[in-house]
Amino acid sequence: MLRITELKLPLDHPEEALRPAIVQRLGIAEHELLAFSLFKRSYDARKKSSEILFIYTVDCEVVDEAGVLTRLAADVHVGPAPDIAYKPVGQASADLSERPLVVGFGPCGIFAALILAQAGLKPIVLERGQEVRQRTKDTWGLWRKNVLNPESNVQFGEGGAGTFSDGKLYSQIKDPKHYGRKVLQEFVKAGAPEEILYVSKPHIGTFRLTGVVATMREEIKALGGEVRFQQRVSDVLINDGQVQGVVLESGETLHSRHVVLALGHSSRDTFRMLHKREVFMEAKPFSVGFRIEHPQGLIDRARLGKYAGHPKLGAADYKLVHHAKNGRSVYSFCMCPGGTVVAATSETGRVVTNGMSQYSRNERNANAGIVVGITPEQDYPGGPLAGVELQERLESQAYLLGGSTYEAPAQLVGDFIAGTASSALGSVEPSYKPGVKLGDLAAALPAFAIEAIREALPAFGKQIKGFDLHDAVLTGIETRTSSPLRITRGDDMQSLNVKGLYPAGEGAGYAGGILSAGVDGIRVAEAVAQSMLQG
Repeated sequence: MLRITELKLPLDHPEEALRPAIVQRLGIAEHELLAFSLFKRSYDARKKSSEILFIYTVDCEVVDEAGVLTRLAADVHVGPAPDIAYKPVGQASADLSERPLVVGFGPCGIFAALILAQAGLKPIVLERGQEVRQRTKDTWGLWRKNVLNPESNVQFGEGGAGTFSDGKLYSQIKDPKHYGRKVLQEFVKAGAPEEILYVSKPHIGTFRLTGVVATMREEIKALGGEVRFQQRVSDVLINDGQVQGVVLESGETLHSRHVVLALGHSSRDTFRMLHKREVFMEAKPFSVGFRIEHPQGLIDRARLGKYAGHPKLGAADYKLVHHAKNGRSVYSFCMCPGGTVVAATSETGRVVTNGMSQYSRNERNANAGIVVGITPEQDYPGGPLAGVELQERLESQAYLLGGSTYEAPAQLVGDFIAGTASSALGSVEPSYKPGVKLGDLAAALPAFAIEAIREALPAFGKQIKGFDLHDAVLTGIETRTSSPLRITRGDDMQSLNVKGLYPAGEGAGYAGGILSAGVDGIRVAEAVAQSMLQG
């Protein structure tokens, strides 16, 4: 198999143009190209005045592979395709006396359970929330009726926080074993669109992702696994530095010497329980800020120029960073083209925002987090849980600023920059439900964060024309960009001081998004499988 990179074609090329382009690029006869498949398709829109081209990476089967490689040996864009097939670490030959436990059923827990099930180890999954369809109803209860279910919401339930997001499936993690490809292939197998295997910034969208997640659950069960909902883990059993199992809120005890902790970044009660049990953890940096909304058309025009609205390009996105004079870094986070700002709290009396898009990305507004990095050394000293406590204080304050109804505090960008409270909306209609309460966001975050964001917004306006539009809306607050702590593990993927406990994913501080969480779930599951199969 050969791989061609940097194969460029016009944006509006017909589908049948790809084959002759490959033939020409390799310098072979048409009949010598036996088959080809897309590995990646991207485009470069940085120079809006020039023509936009699609840039392909293509894998090909040809009649004389060795001859082509020899003839094109000096061409850095033609070479052997790497072997990216997933290689299982082993397979149980018979039922084992022990079953591994997986706590949490977000992206990390799903892939940990799936790999363990595929290895014949019949995992038991414990998810505190509801299955995805009931969870969706519960989540809409907050958005439409201001009624929060603390155990079934944007953060808790089948699919994890990633279910109610843009469904982004790209990451900048190092992935030498191509586990990310395994994640994408399993999603496609479960019903995701096949294009996620090759587009440069794949996404699924919330409505499609719910069906994919439910299908993956059924595969885990078909392979002998068990998935239990409304099963909150209230304690862990540890004896002489070895985990022995978990205790459920119902009082039931499940014994196992292999427990995967795929908690998610909002399992604060579980963090506190683990800290009480002296499981090693440490505070880590995270970010706080607001959600910003613009008309999607403004972003499209600024990013794509004359190609704005082109059906092959879809809604445009962006990625921004600014280093403020006070030493803080401000950056865009989880940008959702053609999406909505959503209520993402999991606790009563608190307000948190997040962003979400459907597969079509055709809502009127673009939104993104505009956040400021903070560190435990500088901003929340006091131990592993200090970041959690800071989040809680800020989210409680946001609830008060929003009128104590789960409405979110909001302000027009122009008023925020000027330090003037907003009293009326302009041309941008905010999408957050249950609704927003206009006012002054200066009291929503620490003064250094407000100062840095005020400086950053006009700077972003120089990069994307209209970004500092007066009527653009800031909605508060964004605090759960990542876990505020790390449940530290060693090279064997186990807790530093509790053998058999495998911290994983976002909640443990080892991932930041659907793809990276899925990859981490695979890595941890392989470590569990190796331990159990060898033991």
